[in-house]
Amino acid sequence: MDQKIFIFDTTLRDGEQVPGCKLNKKEKIELALELESMGVDILEAGFPISSPGDFEAVNEIAKLLKNAVVCGLSRAVQKDIEVAAAALKPAARKRIHTGIGTSDFHIKSKFNSTREEILQRAIQCVKWARNFTDDVEFYAEDAGRTNNEYLARVVEAVIAAGATTVNIPDTTGYCLPHQYGEKIAYLINNVPNVDKAVLSCHCHNDLGLATANSIAGIIAGARQIECTINGLGERAGNTSLEEVVMVIKQHATLGFFTGIDATQLNPMSRKVADTMRMPVQPNKAIVGANAFSHSSGIHQDGFLKDTSTYEIIAPEEVGADSSKIVLTARSGRSALAYRFQKLGHQFNRNDIDELYAKFLEVADTKKEVSDEDLELLAKAHSLAVSQ
Repeated sequence: MDQKIFIFDTTLRDGEQVPGCKLNKKEKIELALELESMGVDILEAGFPISSPGDFEAVNEIAKLLKNAVVCGLSRAVQKDIEVAAAALKPAARKRIHTGIGTSDFHIKSKFNSTREEILQRAIQCVKWARNFTDDVEFYAEDAGRTNNEYLARVVEAVIAAGATTVNIPDTTGYCLPHQYGEKIAYLINNVPNVDKAVLSCHCHNDLGLATANSIAGIIAGARQIECTINGLGERAGNTSLEEVVMVIKQHATLGFFTGIDATQLNPMSRKVADTMRMPVQPNKAIVGANAFSHSSGIHQDGFLKDTSTYEIIAPEEVGADSSKIVLTARSGRSALAYRFQKLGHQFNRNDIDELYAKFLEVADTKKEVSDEDLELLAKAHSLAVSQ
């Protein structure tokens, strides 16, 4: 049977950490409601202790959401956890997300501590969180660079302490997909009580591998992916929600599904980009302006004969506008004829041959030939023919 992959959206927390993307309370609430409507399972609404404004936003979201689990982040600090619990108190379904760094980089340089001390702090923060909710997620920060044997000890201990989800973050985006997959598989095979919790993938994109690593993680046994709309997040960003959702949907043989309504992906992407004032790069997978655009003559000819030659996703599947044939100096006759037809001109093959030569003259002077340019070409051609 297909297995559900839980989608944990952290656009409002990790995504908001992008410089210039700070959200006010009203904006956070609007996005939270739309993310819930789209089908996210868990929504990380913020880091309540970080500011009074974030506390209020998390608290308001906790009051409003009915289906998604509302999650608040905390450090492995008792006060953090108490404040997160207070912010989440009105939620129909709530989760406290707490944890600590587990790599030797963090243990020695960040905490000036030892593995044993960090293990005890990990256990303690989960126990504190369990005083307020049965739904506790523990994050082992920098798990991507943590020794696997030690990581397995930590995971076993926090599950025993009451963690119901354990987040295995590739915090620095360092892992290769096979390394991250092997790390998840190691935990599945070496943590005796792993069946009592869900393993989660939280992958950063420093080497452009966040989506690949998250998919490797679920193939290896993880059942939750932490992601953001448009891949927003610290430094180079997080795993892109729209990418993992469509990878899972397109590759049905993996045996997974999500609860996301894919037709809302493009509208949601635009909403987040506008609200956070962070444009999406045109060639961004799934939601970029050029994701369904074709400008090469060879591609255009194949696409016009059969869309599946160059598109594996139909635009309407992800709520995008229709596919676009973009006319440039690289375009061919079939694309030119198609665009003229769309404008209402029925030219025969000889006409197109003549128009194509004129079209190339225009195309060599411009990045893209517009409908207005085509109308001028059509008018000039019709006048020449009538004379």
